[in-house]
Order: sequence, then structure tokens, then C-alpha cells
Amino acid sequence: MDGLDEDALEDLASRVAGKLEPGDVVVLSGEVGAGKTTFVRAAARALGVRERVTSPTYQFARGYEGELGGQPVTVNHLDLYRLEGIEAPDVLEIDDYISPDAVTFIEWAEPALEAIEKPTVVHLGHETPATRRAEVRGPVAGRLSAC
Repeated sequence: MDGLDEDALEDLASRVAGKLEPGDVVVLSGEVGAGKTTFVRAAARALGVRERVTSPTYQFARGYEGELGGQPVTVNHLDLYRLEGIEAPDVLEIDDYISPDAVTFIEWAEPALEAIEKPTVVHLGHETPATRRAEVRGPVAGRLSAC
């Protein structure tokens, strides 16, 4: 998808959130400023998170309470940017956040990719200063195209 302004990016995030199932992991990739946290913030809102969603860059992970299909769900947001070159298992137990009763969004996931089975990957890139391009691959992409 090309030419996404901020509203269109948030709409895409809401549509992705609407297709998530407990246990899903969404990996966000793209350069700095591409809209990864904006995407997570909009998806979390669509999942009923009422708290302000901020980038967990210095805390690595934040958890929120949301709702999926009328049932409570934990919405985890991880940012592993600062783990580059560090042994991820020594710093953060990824398995604590990837669970069958949670939905997890991970920015800068490279240090943890081996621990993630069948992630949905959302790749965001700058198109112009005000627009982005997005590509969704993986399990949720199939659910999106089925609608």
C-alpha cells in the first residue's frame, strides 16, 4: 500500500487489529520515523486500550489491557532497538510476552526473531515526508485479504 498519510496508516492499523487473534505477534520493521509506534498506538486503541501508548524504547516492554472479540486480552508492546548486539535472552525473556492469551507488537525485532513463530510482519517506509508505504505479510495478511 502506497501513499498512506497518518490517518490512512492508523486506519490500516485498526484493520489489522480487527483481524488479530490471541497469540498473534506483529513485527514492525522500517527506518526511524516510519510510523511503527503510530501503527501500534492505533492498533492498541482499536483493541480497546485506554491508556496512552508510548514507545517502550528505554523499558523494552509495556503491557496494556485491551479487548479482543469481547474478551479481555493483554496487549504487549516491545521495542528492542537497544538490544542490538546484546544477547537478547540475557536481557529480556521474550516468552514472557509472547503468549497464547496476548497480542504482541514488536518494533526492531531482529534480536528476537528466532523466538517468534509465524509473525505477521508490517514493513513501513517513507514515501514522502508526509506519506508512508506499508506491506503486511504473514497470518494477518491472509485474514485481511479474506474480507
